[in-house]
Amino acid sequence: MAIIEKYYSDYEEILSHRHDNGADYWTTPDRRLIKGSPFTTLDCVRYLLELGMEPTALLLKESADLIFDAWQENGSFKVYPQGTIYPCHTVHAAEVLCYMGYASDVRLQKTFQFLLDIQYTDGGWRCNKFSFGHGPETLSSNPFPTLIALNAFRFSDYLNKEPLLDHAVDFLLEHWTIRKPIGPCHYGIGKLFMQVEYPFNNYNIFIYVYVLSFYNRAKNDKRFLEALEVLESKMVKGQIIVERVVPKLAMLQFCKKNEPSELATIHYHEILKNLGRM
Repeated sequence: MAIIEKYYSDYEEILSHRHDNGADYWTTPDRRLIKGSPFTTLDCVRYLLELGMEPTALLLKESADLIFDAWQENGSFKVYPQGTIYPCHTVHAAEVLCYMGYASDVRLQKTFQFLLDIQYTDGGWRCNKFSFGHGPETLSSNPFPTLIALNAFRFSDYLNKEPLLDHAVDFLLEHWTIRKPIGPCHYGIGKLFMQVEYPFNNYNIFIYVYVLSFYNRAKNDKRFLEALEVLESKMVKGQIIVERVVPKLAMLQFCKKNEPSELATIHYHEILKNLGRM
């Protein structure tokens, strides 16, 4: 499938930012893959895939090569040329490559094992970076990177077979009960979380329900079903209404704020399919 014609202007807008960071493919001369949000290398690849670009397109193949250049022998991804490699860096890079069809690549297979090996005791993934101090809440994993890790793992043979992933699902379901900000980066379930955001740039009700719907551990859990009910209560005539979008993406047609999104609704249909309702 090629870029959906009605969203071609979105494609052109995304490409207009291709050299914003000083090099090609939305990166910097020293190849920072998450610099310049919301027009980073990892972000823009996801947007183009959402718009229908085939992963085999030259632009995306060369972007994949750039991302794989950041892969390390232990399975992690070094998305910045210097500094600590955090789990959130690795899960975001792995997720994008999985969307591009590389889940069976031997390098990503090693990444999956690396992630399982570093999984935190509470079931999530936790970065040793304390921007908000060292309060007791920072003893927990970070919910959003954990959700992104599960989104990557759903493309793998580990899906619904690996008990460690069930543990990660349990961690996220428990956050629905706790609600308060947890983890070193203080991810909470409050007013902003409850706003439907698309595309999936931040921790919110839509991506929370979407990712968990792939996991049998969550599908019949009361907490998941409550979250699904909240998401569905926000829909209008069977369509997802985008309540929140990153301001710099406001000009894009496929994710207009306060309007129904055809592409977002496709993801809702995936949720229903995962639950056996379609």
